[in-house]
Amino acid sequence: MRFQIILVAVFCCGFVDLRKIRGISSSYKRFYKERKSFLCIDGSKMILFERVNDDYCDCEDGSDEPGTSACPRGRFYCTNLGFRPHYIPSSRVNDGICDCCDASDEYNSHVHCQNTCWNLGQRERAYVEGQMRTLDEGLRLKQQLIEEGVLLWREKQAQLRDLQQVAEDLQIKLEEHRRKKHEADQLKEQTLKAMQGGHSGLRRHNDTVSSVFKLLDCNKDGSITVDEVQAKVTLVHDAERVLSEDEAVALLAGGHQMDLTKFRHTLWEILTRGDSVKIKDTHGAPGSLLAEDPHLMAADRDAEWETTNLKKVEEAYQTVNMEISDLQKKLAIDYGTDWEFLFLSSQCYKLKVYEYTYTLCPFNHVTQRNTAGTEVSLGKWGMWAGTPENQYSQMVYENGEPCWQGGSRSTTGLWRPRSRTHGHQDLC
Repeated sequence: MRFQIILVAVFCCGFVDLRKIRGISSSYKRFYKERKSFLCIDGSKMILFERVNDDYCDCEDGSDEPGTSACPRGRFYCTNLGFRPHYIPSSRVNDGICDCCDASDEYNSHVHCQNTCWNLGQRERAYVEGQMRTLDEGLRLKQQLIEEGVLLWREKQAQLRDLQQVAEDLQIKLEEHRRKKHEADQLKEQTLKAMQGGHSGLRRHNDTVSSVFKLLDCNKDGSITVDEVQAKVTLVHDAERVLSEDEAVALLAGGHQMDLTKFRHTLWEILTRGDSVKIKDTHGAPGSLLAEDPHLMAADRDAEWETTNLKKVEEAYQTVNMEISDLQKKLAIDYGTDWEFLFLSSQCYKLKVYEYTYTLCPFNHVTQRNTAGTEVSLGKWGMWAGTPENQYSQMVYENGEPCWQGGSRSTTGLWRPRSRTHGHQDLC
């Protein structure tokens, strides 16, 4: 049985239906223009218009009862002026619970609902405004980071060019110092060969006799003794053996000591012949005969000077090349489409979890330090590993210190708003 309540106003010219079509949005009002018949919105049925909102479900889609709870599939539209409009299941209409903030769902209920749409809308507008301010601030900060990133990128590119120019200059200097060292070594070798070219060469220097005498006179008392001969003179064909006392006495012309005058006519002649004995370490060792020669000493100083200079230039060249290599590696990293993450390359973040302190230095490494001060590498920069939609949301650090079970430690960092990071480590 159908029960229907119709309010009628009587005017002088006829009747006007005052029944209100509730629960429909403005976009659906065109379907509910009052006429003799009503077509269900799904097109499944045609009914008399007076059956709309009569608390009896005629249409399968529930479109004839937008303002009642008669249809199980029906929806009631909450206008919620001042707040967000939305649909609720028609079963909630007049169920004694206020679902619409404008109270339109309880129009024929014993419950008296307050219209809270304005307050809710005000709070939501304040929230949205706050979100917009945050978004604006985020966009402003991002633009600032992009600008800083571009400047940093340009600075690093300029630094790389400068280092490459320094390397080119050092390469030229390196070749020049290698040439000078080679020439100095050749001069030293030629000087040494010239002095060793014949024993008669020792005679060419007026001060050679005196120099050799002073070399053998260890205690500088003006005479050469048996002990001094044993200490400074050796056999040509058995340089490792120390002269016996008798051999030393024989070299001293049968005596136990000898002055410069006697030395000039005896032991000096034996030494210059070079067929039986010689002075120990005659190839440039400190205190040797040849080391006393001023020409050889000058050549040796020049060779040492060029060796030192070459070593300095080689060290500088190596250092610059290491800096170039390091900078090229940094410039090869993906810092974002607009270099917005470049600023992170100079930052480090710490996180303390129980007895461990984790340090993340973006694009560099991740470490773990315990309270005892022991530090373990959890990985070095590997790559971005975010989703295709958000490539820059996740970082991977790999090839950390080995685990005792095998394999290396690694870390994955997840980037969140406000520059916070969360991560997990592949620990042993």
